[in-house]
Amino acid sequence: MCFGYDGDAALRESLEKKGASRRNLLRGAAAGAAGVATLGAVAPASAHPGKGHGPHGGHGGRKGEVDQKLISIQLYTLRSAMTTNASVLQQLDQLAKFGYSRVERAGLYPDAGLDTAAKLKAELDKRGIWASSSHDGISPDAGALQKKLDDANTFRQKYIVVPYLNSDKLSDWQLWAEQMNKEAAAAKRRGLKYGYHNHAHEFTIDLGGGTTPWDVLTSELDRRLVHLEVDLYWAYTGGVNTGAADPLAFANEVIRTAPQEVRQYHVKDRHGADAAALYAQQPGDMADLGLGVIDFPAIFKKHQAEEYIVENDTPDFKPAATANTGFRYLQGLEF
Repeated sequence: MCFGYDGDAALRESLEKKGASRRNLLRGAAAGAAGVATLGAVAPASAHPGKGHGPHGGHGGRKGEVDQKLISIQLYTLRSAMTTNASVLQQLDQLAKFGYSRVERAGLYPDAGLDTAAKLKAELDKRGIWASSSHDGISPDAGALQKKLDDANTFRQKYIVVPYLNSDKLSDWQLWAEQMNKEAAAAKRRGLKYGYHNHAHEFTIDLGGGTTPWDVLTSELDRRLVHLEVDLYWAYTGGVNTGAADPLAFANEVIRTAPQEVRQYHVKDRHGADAAALYAQQPGDMADLGLGVIDFPAIFKKHQAEEYIVENDTPDFKPAATANTGFRYLQGLEF
């Protein structure tokens, strides 16, 4: 098996670089902020009973809705509020009361005393929350891979996702695709689905002759073993950065044309030109769901997924408000 890439360092780099550079949910955002202050008043909503099937094998709720059982959140969104044992547990309490039944991990919490998969899983179990997915870099050796898969199995995860790779060398991307295929085969033997999470640079780096990292990944990742976790903010931003006339159409094409299945979404919005005046943000910055310019119904109408993961690396208000706003947005979305 081919190793050698420092996945832990790549994950740290991803987390450090994630902070990039209104529609009718404005009231929802205010309600989200208020919900943090009046947490006891926020009750979990009942689950939709139906299941639909999307073009890439995904599952939605009843026709034109997101099944709220499939709504998750990337815990990186809450990182600034999860620094001690008490604060980690408080944020998990809030997520449960907002209605979340699943989360996506980005590591453990050793500084909070939750330094093993078993310890964190016990706290999630108490709150009825399932860590269905995680972000984990490519492993540097066989032992690290086995530890990564062991942890994923302890959480009874469904997915394990490589969150970030970056290089301007064609050979690096080819090697990483080879490594991910081998890791994905090992993950499959453990009952795990193995994915890759995009940023914007995969669409813009020229590796020579106009070939991009996205070209390499989509041509060399084994579609039988590796799926895509498409970050909709970054796919849209890829359209902006490549000069696409319609960044939304660019994002839709990314999803439509990928040979790999799109099983997961990171649902993250992007502030428009009026953002600075409204939210003290810069145009193009990440936005709480519904407060930006990305037309998610237009995407979901064409392409549904198995999991809809709320994320904002730079919350507009407070992290818990972002979490509440994101859940309410997806819960009420029609397409």
